[in-house]
Amino acid sequence: MEFTRREFLKVSAISFCSLVVSTGLSGCSTIFNPTDVKFLHGVASGDPLSDKVIIWTRLTPKDELKTLNLAYEVSKSVDFKVLVHSGFVKARKKNNYTVKIDLHNLEEDTVYYYRFKSNYEVIEGKTKTLASNPSSVKLAVFSCSNYTNGYFNAYMEASKLSDVDVVLHLGDYIYEYGMFEDDGVTPAYATKNASKIGRELPKHNDKELLTLDDYRNRYALYRSDEGSIALHKNTPFICVWDDHEIANDIYKDGAENHNENDGDFDERKLAALKAYFEWLPIRPVKENDNETIYREFNFGELVNLYMLDTRVIARDKQLEYSSYFNADGSFEQTKFVADVSNTNRSLLGAEQLNWLQNKIISSSAKWQVLGQQVLMGRMNLPAELLKLIVLLNSASQEQKGAILTQMNSLIGQLVAIKMRLLANDPTLSDEEKARVTTALPYNLDAWDGYAYEREVLFSTFKNLDKNLIVLAGDTHNSWANNLKDASGNNIGVEFATTSVSSPGMEEYVGLSTTQASISFENAISLLVDDLQYTNLNQRGFMTVKFTKEEIETNWYYVNSNDSTTYSIDTTRNKTIKVKDKTALV
Repeated sequence: MEFTRREFLKVSAISFCSLVVSTGLSGCSTIFNPTDVKFLHGVASGDPLSDKVIIWTRLTPKDELKTLNLAYEVSKSVDFKVLVHSGFVKARKKNNYTVKIDLHNLEEDTVYYYRFKSNYEVIEGKTKTLASNPSSVKLAVFSCSNYTNGYFNAYMEASKLSDVDVVLHLGDYIYEYGMFEDDGVTPAYATKNASKIGRELPKHNDKELLTLDDYRNRYALYRSDEGSIALHKNTPFICVWDDHEIANDIYKDGAENHNENDGDFDERKLAALKAYFEWLPIRPVKENDNETIYREFNFGELVNLYMLDTRVIARDKQLEYSSYFNADGSFEQTKFVADVSNTNRSLLGAEQLNWLQNKIISSSAKWQVLGQQVLMGRMNLPAELLKLIVLLNSASQEQKGAILTQMNSLIGQLVAIKMRLLANDPTLSDEEKARVTTALPYNLDAWDGYAYEREVLFSTFKNLDKNLIVLAGDTHNSWANNLKDASGNNIGVEFATTSVSSPGMEEYVGLSTTQASISFENAISLLVDDLQYTNLNQRGFMTVKFTKEEIETNWYYVNSNDSTTYSIDTTRNKTIKVKDKTALV
């Protein structure tokens, strides 16, 4: 199924995602279907407010009829003896048989049990509304779940937590890659172990995602994972997309993983977003505008959570270091600095930035929290180390070994110099100082590649004297950063979660053992000035608990994603507490 932009925008946001509003009890018609049906993808809930929450499910029919019948029931008791909502809805083929019901008139800070029925099939779930004046709020934060690289054990582990109010998913809920590159032989991203661990893509969905049916089938595959089913069943989600829900390194006019052979980019994007709204329990933000996802969630006077879009609606194309290295290996620093600090480069866009600034101005909550995709903290590495990393990313397999050996030697040298610099060693030469102080941003896909807009945002928080907490994903590794403006003023703190299953730094730079990873982590933490914590080789999730007095962030790591048998690596768990914006990590 394909869409043109004109056809797509004719569809309202409500019909676009098949959203039904329920205000209470209503009589149910028959729930019989003239074909067998199954609930193969579980249930889900999301976008909770103090008086509303969305519940979701999908029916899988034996025969593809135009519509299928199902009923829903909602109760405050697990036995469903007293119902507060009930009704009859249709799952429509045009919406991939997904159903979303926006439950209204609910009580705040209340657990609700819900179930769907069709023919003789019944499936149940649990959700919760927000409190209007909570004493604490606990979020479980996730990013980057990659089916072919492992089982979603982080989801399963979080499903066992009883004190989480909301799950925050910061994007890359699915990945768009196929099993192989265009040559049909080279394994695509994060697929080399898929066959060994039983996570191959099925034949009907093993190519790069381009069409609406492609994206729908990939969501169906991801939502068959036991961990995904368990977490969605127990806890409401608040989600935002990153790039892989559409295509790698997407920006407003295209994506790194989209070329002319892939067809019309806008058509692909709109198909991907339709599938996203169908399969996730998210409330439409603006009617007749299906590309807008930024929105706000209020937890009384404690937390204002702003879910941002740094990918689809406004992002200018990413800068690439390869454009600034000359054939002789020299770096065009003047041109690079001018480009990266260009005041016209945008990540959020004027409309979203203005919306966010106005929300911050009017908010009286203790903590202002940005839920978004990419790292905001400065990740500046010594220039000569960054050059090797750039070379590594484009090197052949034969070249990588030599580059990694050179990199390890260089890191040792730079760490020794940095330690002498911090100790105010008087024998340190100007040339040695320059080796660690001449630094460039590591990741131009992150906020480092959009420095001016970051300064505008930092200025807003500084002038309003608000507590800024940034939550990030995307990198497949864990981070805690002090957020400082260009003048060195403390503005806030950033906590970034590792991936659910996508490979991280351990694969890119050849960290073959935990000890190698720890050594590399210590080196990076020393060389990057504002970095306070990192884990570069493990998968998992993080929780963030807010009270009036402090924020407590905990990182949890699973010891394996190769099967559903796993444990938590308690030796690597990490806890960081923040009292306020002047007592940073």
